[in-house]
Amino acid sequence: MQTHAGDDAPITYGTYLKLHELLELQVPRSHPVHPDELLFIVVHQSSELWFKVILHELDQLVAHMGHGDALAALNTLKRLNGLVTIVSQSLTALDTLPPQRFAEFRGYLGSSSGSQSDQFRAIEAASGLREPHFIQVLQEHGPIPALVQAALDRPSLQALFHAMLDQAGTTLEAVYRTKETTPLFLLAEELLEYEQGFAKWRFLHVQLVERIIGPLTGGTGGTLGAKYLNRTVQQRFFPELWAVRSQVYGPSKS
Repeated sequence: MQTHAGDDAPITYGTYLKLHELLELQVPRSHPVHPDELLFIVVHQSSELWFKVILHELDQLVAHMGHGDALAALNTLKRLNGLVTIVSQSLTALDTLPPQRFAEFRGYLGSSSGSQSDQFRAIEAASGLREPHFIQVLQEHGPIPALVQAALDRPSLQALFHAMLDQAGTTLEAVYRTKETTPLFLLAEELLEYEQGFAKWRFLHVQLVERIIGPLTGGTGGTLGAKYLNRTVQQRFFPELWAVRSQVYGPSKS
């Protein structure tokens, strides 16, 4: 059986995954412990774990696109889109949490809020959010976290895709007008699938928040709750891709 170098202990399922440490991290704060708080914690902790994987895959995607490797980028995007679907589906577990039961332990959350997730903000930044309102939201909680700033400092996915078009000596409109299914066309469509997946995640999040705390109620940590989340549903990572796609495939002009 395999062991770590210099370690006589065998590697087991539990030790490889550090299950003892992992399963000690779910610590409800309510007193007495509310029976629904464990579910609330696990859903959010698992989301953060998936965010970690998504950021890892985004690093791979940026590298592939930077090298102009459309096929490798396409394969990575397919994995990313699967991960986004998993994160979206995990939210459905909280559909079983009635608002009156959430209210019974909500006060124990203190100032914590999902808007404080550095990883999710880094995903948004890496994907392409750069507008002033997004930067303003980031700065409301103090200096921009290093993880998010690193994502802001590198080219957005849309900029990287445009660089790939330039390298190939073509334009986005030509990619969509050609009858040939090229790697760049498939990559463009997969990028839009990625954005749609995030839009779905945001929409489900809005619906969940509205159901649990109401559409006009502020979120935890002093955030605007569903009111702010509704605004984020309209955010675009790839506005130029959508514009050209609509131009090419939209209603024909007489």
